[in-house]
Amino acid sequence: MIWYPYEQLKTMKAPYEILDANGVYLYTKDQKLIDSVSSWWSVIHGYKHPVINQAIISQVEKFSHVMLGGLTHEPARRLSEKLASWLPGDLDYCFFSDSGSVAVEVALKMALQYYMNRGDEKRTMILALEHAYHGDTFKTMEAGDDEDYHFVLKAYGASPYVVHIPTEIPALEKAFEQYHDKLNCVLVEPLLQGAGGMRMYDISFLEKARELCDKYGVLLVFDEVATGFGRTGNRFVADRVLPDILVLGKALTGGYIGHAATVANKKVFDGFFDDNPEHALMHGPTFMGNALACSAALASIELFETQNYMEKIQKIEAITRREMEGFTDPRIKEVRMMGGCVCVEVYDPAVLKGYQEYAYKRGVFSRPFLNYLYAMVPYIIKEEELVQVLQCMKDWFARG
Repeated sequence: MIWYPYEQLKTMKAPYEILDANGVYLYTKDQKLIDSVSSWWSVIHGYKHPVINQAIISQVEKFSHVMLGGLTHEPARRLSEKLASWLPGDLDYCFFSDSGSVAVEVALKMALQYYMNRGDEKRTMILALEHAYHGDTFKTMEAGDDEDYHFVLKAYGASPYVVHIPTEIPALEKAFEQYHDKLNCVLVEPLLQGAGGMRMYDISFLEKARELCDKYGVLLVFDEVATGFGRTGNRFVADRVLPDILVLGKALTGGYIGHAATVANKKVFDGFFDDNPEHALMHGPTFMGNALACSAALASIELFETQNYMEKIQKIEAITRREMEGFTDPRIKEVRMMGGCVCVEVYDPAVLKGYQEYAYKRGVFSRPFLNYLYAMVPYIIKEEELVQVLQCMKDWFARG
């Protein structure tokens, strides 16, 4: 039996079985569906893209995987070099893993050990945001503030090592006044908080965070697993405010294969690079740097670069604003838009009950959660397909 994610298996409705997928479409036995959520925000190029397909086929004919323990290979080396040249600043040092959760876990490990290696054992705390989501492993759940994971708090109590604040500059300044000598990092999903409710905030908060981190010697970590590769309307938010550690995942491989990267700057890397074996980063996922995943990622980045993806994202945002600005309903608390994301937050989650089935009948796959109905479409979507997704959302409320 498959143990499905985020579901009570005893009461869940049967999932839709996918028989084929191509472009923005998923195919079941009786329906053709626009994937309005890009398979959890990862399939930015659509399904069955010939360039990524060929990259994987070419690599699999050589070998599919070798571990990076004592071995290396060209796809991993090329991807590391590509990210170093493509990312801003001196974010040049790539640690690969197999999921976004693990990659954030690695970032938190790096931040803590960076100070431990320097003999500073007081910096054991993380400053994070309210409504944050950083993954499903224990430390990332602790750093997050997602109500679906609060069983951890029930079991262990509130962590003394994490402080959560709202995305407000006075709260940020107060936290630094109180904890600056105990913090090893500030961890954020920059500009757009994903699974915590598609919450959007201003760049000025991140600029102040960078300023305070520099002032007090704290590392700034951007979790761009969801926001990276254009989802906020920026290529990476790191292009606007430079972190010390950047975490990438989801769209890194175009949604083909689980892969992620924790990318550090020279300052962080130098904190590990010495003659003391105890200063090494002791982490090593079996499938880190998987050759197929690295090949897919290289092809995905090439498509992003050469096919004017930022223009595509700007067009998606413009169409979304044209269709959704001014849309209101007494049951709607707020409609939020940013880059390739739109979210309709309702007051009562019961309002969204039945929407997935409603959308299915109208040729759209959607997965609302809690109080949030949202779309994060593949970037190759056509205007009429995007309008179909947005109109389906509006028609749901027009039923009365």
